[in-house]
Amino acid sequence: MYYAAIGTIAILILVIENYDLLLGRSKTERQPVWKDYRYFLWAVFVYYITDVLWGIIESQKLAALLYLDTSLYFIAMACGVLAWTKFTVTYLGETHRYGRFLLYAGRVFAAGEIALVFLNIATPILFSVDAQCVYRAHPFRYVLLSTQILLLILNAAHAFDSIARGKRTASKNRYLAIAFFGIIMAAFLTIQLWHPYLPVYSVAYMLGTCLLQTFVINNEKDEYKSELEEALIREKQQYKELINARVLAYKDALTGVKSKLAYLEYEEKYNSAIQGGREPAFAVGVFDVNGLKEVNDTLGHEQGDKFLIDACMIICRHFTHSPVFRIGGDEFVVLLEREDYDNRAELTRSFDDMMENPKTSDQIIIAMGVSEYDAVQDDAFNDVFIRADQLMYKRKRAMKMGR
Repeated sequence: MYYAAIGTIAILILVIENYDLLLGRSKTERQPVWKDYRYFLWAVFVYYITDVLWGIIESQKLAALLYLDTSLYFIAMACGVLAWTKFTVTYLGETHRYGRFLLYAGRVFAAGEIALVFLNIATPILFSVDAQCVYRAHPFRYVLLSTQILLLILNAAHAFDSIARGKRTASKNRYLAIAFFGIIMAAFLTIQLWHPYLPVYSVAYMLGTCLLQTFVINNEKDEYKSELEEALIREKQQYKELINARVLAYKDALTGVKSKLAYLEYEEKYNSAIQGGREPAFAVGVFDVNGLKEVNDTLGHEQGDKFLIDACMIICRHFTHSPVFRIGGDEFVVLLEREDYDNRAELTRSFDDMMENPKTSDQIIIAMGVSEYDAVQDDAFNDVFIRADQLMYKRKRAMKMGR
């Protein structure tokens, strides 16, 4: 029963180390290469099962079952070699003639071995099991296993060739692990060739898959984690840049108040509320700074900019609970909300008084028009704005006429 015990331990190790991969739950693997590797692991798993059953059945001397299990044993072995060859070629990323040759050779070998298993039913050319449950190897068994050894060596040579050509230098250890897997399997299969009653091939699979888990799978997971962390850092940086760009786009560069783009967004918000029948409480204040052209023409644009900044500060200090927007060269808009909306009449009167009674001769003069939203007559935000704009121009004309 020691024969079955080796296979049972191998199954446990395989499942413990590759649980996520076997079930396809791992998110770190690249496709389709890890799909091929999963098929390989399942082929190994099935091989272990046949090997464990072989040890149990042989110990119980059940000749018919031993013959059936040995047939499945050879089929599982063929599938394992085919899956390993496909994984090796896919993982190394080779599409030249040698890679295609290996894939073709793997398919031919697997098909040939499965065909021989069925032919063996009629004519014992691979193996036989007599009535006393004694297993006997026949010539084609040695041919098949020798061919399998050769195919494993060719796969290993393929990995060594990729290393020699400097392909993916960062993956050298992984390629070495793949190469040594083939060498280990070939060496142990050579022993199996002459000692069929020893579970040597299961031991080789156990050592080989552990080697792959340590130097290929874990390494790939670490690389994937590193790439994911780098992607997250890039994403955070891009998000930060996007936020900064949004802040710049929604902020007037000269005065620091909200930009025309932000104003249009607020306009859309209020339009949505009006169209939804929510009757929002707001008023629009339109402002025009008098004398900007004269300042620019006589004192220069630098003083003109300072003139605008000072004018903006007057508006902001007066309407402290409402967003202020610069929508043009010397044009500002205030959306009166909350306390400012409730006190709109008083704020309008006090602002006009401040403009009509300058404390100094160089007082900045700003014309203002304010209009509130009326659900009965206003179908859109712009209706309120137009009314406020008209009042502003009326006020501007009156200020020029000294009234």
